Amino acid sequence: MSAPHFDKVALIGLGLIGSSLGHAMKRAGLAKHIAGHARSEATRKRALEIGFVDSVHGSAADAVRDAGLVILCTPVGALGAIAAEIEPHLKKGTILTDVGSVKLAVIRDMGPHVPQGVHFIPGHPIAGTEESGPDSGFPELFDNRWCILTPVPGTDHEAVEKLSAFWTACGSTVDVMEPKHHDLVLAIVSHLPHIIAYNIVGTASDLETVTQSEVIKYSASGFRDFTRLAASDPTMWRDVCLNNKEPILEMLARFSEDLTALQRAIRWGDGDKLFDLFTRTRAIRRSIVDAGQDIAAPNFGRNPPHPKPGGESNQ
Repeated sequence: MSAPHFDKVALIGLGLIGSSLGHAMKRAGLAKHIAGHARSEATRKRALEIGFVDSVHGSAADAVRDAGLVILCTPVGALGAIAAEIEPHLKKGTILTDVGSVKLAVIRDMGPHVPQGVHFIPGHPIAGTEESGPDSGFPELFDNRWCILTPVPGTDHEAVEKLSAFWTACGSTVDVMEPKHHDLVLAIVSHLPHIIAYNIVGTASDLETVTQSEVIKYSASGFRDFTRLAASDPTMWRDVCLNNKEPILEMLARFSEDLTALQRAIRWGDGDKLFDLFTRTRAIRRSIVDAGQDIAAPNFGRNPPHPKPGGESNQ
């Protein structure tokens, strides 16, 4: 399918994902005009200076007028209020989507504010860094990354195809998934790792017998990777936890059970069980590399060509 072209695209939220989308659209020539909105006047001004948007607006309502594609790039907790604000200003035939890593809550909050004739297609680009703000974006963020669409029943097929083609033109590989299944999958591959990272880094900072300077000075690569995840946007991850509660709690319970088994193996010196676990998990890492989702060479945080994919600051 050829790349779609929109006369006007509105980006609501101009942080990492919004700015990267602007750059990606400019690179691929996907829009005649890109309108942006952010609450902060400084952010709007900086977005214009960088040039990934063509105009900025003080309200989301002004930004979305006459747009053929509207992408909400804010924390998921804000999506319902934004949808209510822009509802009267969306034209018939517009595609309305988001970039949140939770989908059932987005459908719950945005769904009641979608006008008749507007194509609401929730989405989630699985791409991000721990950076945020309009200066953090770059056009390659979505290259060779997955973007999941979770259309609700009855969604226009051509609209889904057009949005799929848009994300493909931005560099992503698109998959379509049922919203509930999406939230369960992301709870284990994204939400739980971030929660664990926040907890481990918090534990290290609370230790009375190890100083903070020692934690920083002697951090091995494993701890550095945890700190990268734990540096992700606090507002976004607060909203993720509150809006994907049941799947996250289910995965935390499973993790706690497995952690107890691991604790028992260490206590009783069960080397075979430890070796089997470490061998099995090593194979998962190799599968991720083989699938092209990372490279085999470890860089341990040293000078990546772009901010290393990981902590998702895309809500």
